[in-house]
Amino acid sequence: MTWEHCDKTAIVGVGATPYYVRGQSWPRTINEMIGEAILAACKDAGLNVKDIDGFAYYGGAKAGYLDTMDTASIMEMLGIPEVTFTATLTGGGGGSAGAIGLASAAIIAGEAKHVVTVMALQQRNQRLGTVFGALKPDPENSFLQPSGLVGPGHLMSVLARRHMHLYGTRREAFAEVAISSRNNALNRPGAIRRTPLTLEEYFASPMLADPLCRLDFCLETDGAVAVITTSTERAKDLKQKPVLVRAAAHGGRREWGRAFAGMGMSDEYFASSGHKSVADRLYDKAGMKPADIDVALIYDHFTPMVIMQLEDYGFCGKGEGGPFVESGAIRFGTGSLPVNPHGGQLSEAYIIGMTHILEAVEQLRGTAINQVSNAETALVTGGPASIPVSGLILRRSA
Repeated sequence: MTWEHCDKTAIVGVGATPYYVRGQSWPRTINEMIGEAILAACKDAGLNVKDIDGFAYYGGAKAGYLDTMDTASIMEMLGIPEVTFTATLTGGGGGSAGAIGLASAAIIAGEAKHVVTVMALQQRNQRLGTVFGALKPDPENSFLQPSGLVGPGHLMSVLARRHMHLYGTRREAFAEVAISSRNNALNRPGAIRRTPLTLEEYFASPMLADPLCRLDFCLETDGAVAVITTSTERAKDLKQKPVLVRAAAHGGRREWGRAFAGMGMSDEYFASSGHKSVADRLYDKAGMKPADIDVALIYDHFTPMVIMQLEDYGFCGKGEGGPFVESGAIRFGTGSLPVNPHGGQLSEAYIIGMTHILEAVEQLRGTAINQVSNAETALVTGGPASIPVSGLILRRSA
């Protein structure tokens, strides 16, 4: 059954700082980057920052698991007089798409009028690539740390190997994800990686967590991205043509549980992205199916997880993700499903999913650098990660 609130909210403003290689944003502070991104989003929307009255975070309102995004501090910094809503999804990057659903819920309920979702990242003291190894031991970490599983990539490598074992998935498929993303970043001035990538260079890349080499890992970057959501009715009076929120969903099955940090799932979930149940609800709420999606912004922290998400969102059958991407299906300009035309987290920047929302908005406004012709719908995903994972379908307004 189609969601009764389809298209009742809209994204009206997006803003971002420059993207920096990990640690190179210093001496800027995390709050300075948050403020720059929010002010840029307000300017894009044609709003005064004092119009902001809500915040919808994800990842427990942690800025990259390292710093905290504190609503009171942001209000004081920007001169926002009052908020009527401030809330966050739990988990990590899996909530990036779902945070727009949280903002929409606040607006539909009448709790706020203009809600900001923001993510910022600064890795001066601790890199995300080894974040689990830096945690204090507890019953869960005491299982992971002695195994050498010190970062998300090490954990994902186990899921990737299982997918290869069950379905015959090849490293050539992982390479295609990386190469396709790199091709999309070549003409983007703000992208971190803008040099062509060949298959030979991919296979020469050092192995970090077998079967994942360095080029299977997303970038480690600093920066901030902010998005403003409001009601579709209010959006009519603002600067930009609104991008409608068709549907959003977040959550996950118990079997997915702690995801790659649990390692206790059956094969149905172990060799997956954990998105299948969320994807089914998302399509049902939107009254849509995979064939209705024009451009997909797939969370690409690691190449094999793009393949598993393509399966869970129904763009190909279970276990068929490898041949699907190897066929060239995800290539911008030539494939049947353009994936991450901005270069994604593998080649443009990793701001824990927010660059995907920004790109989806630009695609549906018709202002993207690598514009998908006649794009009317966009899928954005958050995760794979521990629960929640999330999905978002945006639609171009008439």
